[in-house]
Formats: sequence, C-alpha cells, structure tokens
Amino acid sequence: MRAYFLQASDMSLELREVPQPKPGPDQLLVRVRAAGLNRGELLKHGLTKPGPAKIGGTEGAGEVDGTGQRVMGRLPASFAEFALMDKDDLIPVPANLSWEEAAATPLTFLVVYDMLVQQGGLKKDEWLLVTGVSSGVGVAALLAGKALGARVIGTSGSQDKLKRLSAMGLDVAIRTRNPDFSDQVMKATGGKGVNLVVNNVGGSVFAECIRCLGYEGRLATVGYLDGVMKAEMDIEALHSKRLRLFGVSNKMRNGAQRGVTVEGFKRDFLPLFASGKLKPVIDKVYDFKDLPAAKERMQADAHLGKIVVRV
Repeated sequence: MRAYFLQASDMSLELREVPQPKPGPDQLLVRVRAAGLNRGELLKHGLTKPGPAKIGGTEGAGEVDGTGQRVMGRLPASFAEFALMDKDDLIPVPANLSWEEAAATPLTFLVVYDMLVQQGGLKKDEWLLVTGVSSGVGVAALLAGKALGARVIGTSGSQDKLKRLSAMGLDVAIRTRNPDFSDQVMKATGGKGVNLVVNNVGGSVFAECIRCLGYEGRLATVGYLDGVMKAEMDIEALHSKRLRLFGVSNKMRNGAQRGVTVEGFKRDFLPLFASGKLKPVIDKVYDFKDLPAAKERMQADAHLGKIVVRV
C-alpha cells in the first residue's frame, strides 16, 4: 500500500510503498477514504515524537475491512491506504456525512465535546468566548456552542475570517491578536463576563481570559498557538469568582479514558451530526498525491476550518 511517512526532525513528508498493517485483537483494519490534517502533528507542536520517520496522520474515515462498515475516529497512521483503529475509538459515520466530512469530524469535535460538555458544562444561553476562533478547534467550538444554544464571542486577527464565521453564527466578532479584548467582552455580556472561555492562543492571552470570566466561570486551555507557556495568575479573581481552570489534552490519557469521551460524543453529539444540526467546516480537500501541498496550506495559516486529504 502507499503511505506518507512524516519525519519529526523537519516535518517533511515522503511517499513510500509498505505492507498493509495487521490488526491486533482489539483493532480493526480500515480502508482509509479520507484523512484530516492537524496542526499539532504537522507543525512542530510536540505531538510528533523524535526518531525514525513514521506514517503520518491522526484521524480519518473509511470502511472496516471485511464488513464495509463506515467508520470515523482517531486513526493513527491515516495518511495511508489502510490503517488500524482501536475498537474503543470507533464512531459510526452518519449517512448524511461524506467521507471528507467524516474525516474532518473526529479529533476536533472530540476535543470540543471534552471541553464544552464533559469539563465545561456549557448550557443553553450561556456565553462562550473562543480565542483564535478561526482555528480548526475554534471553528468546531463555535459550531458546537451554537448547536448547544450558547452565545459565542470569538477573536481572530483576520477580518475576512471573522466575517465568514459571523455568517456561521458567531454573535460577537473581535478582531485582534493581542490581549486587549476584555472590555469588548464585558460590554457584550452586560458587564457579567462569559461563562466559559476556550483558549486556543496560549499564555499571551491567559490573564486576559481570566479578566473575561464571570462568576463561576470556566477556562479551558486547549492550545498555545503563540508558543507562550507561562502566564500570570490573578489569584484574587480565581478565589472570589469561584473560577475553574482545566486543560484539554489527550497526551497522557489511556485508551479507556479516551473511550469515555468517545462514548459521550456518540451519545450527545452524533445525533446532532445525523440531523444536520452540526456539520464540520471543510476548508479544502486535496487528493492523496497532493498531501504535501495540503500541509503547506496549513503552514501558511490560510485555511478556515479543516483541511482534508482524499485517499
């Protein structure tokens, strides 16, 4: 089979011919139809471990070999014609989703489910602030937040992207890449602050996110596009407002822990996808042979939503 190998030292991709993988007792062999691209793997964010080149890809959609069942989910080594999926990661593909839409769904929306529902407890009519709202997770957080009945504020440095996101339901658009948005957030919320913040940007806006939170507000740290890993903490605000801060990451979770999120996603989010109330935003679809060009588009930060490769 054909597979793209990813070299951690320089993030380069190389197409090779390799044997098909063989599934273990708790795995399924999946004929990959499409795979999603993820910044954390491809742009030196620490998710690709040093060492020899390995088949790239972290999520995808395809057919279970031998049964033809349409599945999507966490799919390591999905930049290939066949890949192995752990049975606990299997999510059935709703009939109304294309292969490309299915491949654009798993990781971002599983992360969003974790931070908005499992940990964030977002409720109807609450205020959600998403920093870096035009990122893949940011767009998914906007769409899921609106599907849950929340009101959403988003920050981005691109006026064009904010305009397009406003057409998707963004209630308040703030154009900025700096920690200077709390006054606008407070004005939009009538001085009360938001109930939940999704911080995609990192340490440079952490203190500003705290300033945006209202009483019993929650702050989810899910990314650090700015590379800033340290930030000041307003202990008085944490204490008096009864704030809750949490991280959103799968780095240290085992399969059973990830499985709890998958089961919650299937119970609470999958019906929203099946009904059409929730749908991933796809920026662009590339043919398998053009995966290096797809990676370049991600690196240029020109996309809005998910970049997908059709295998």
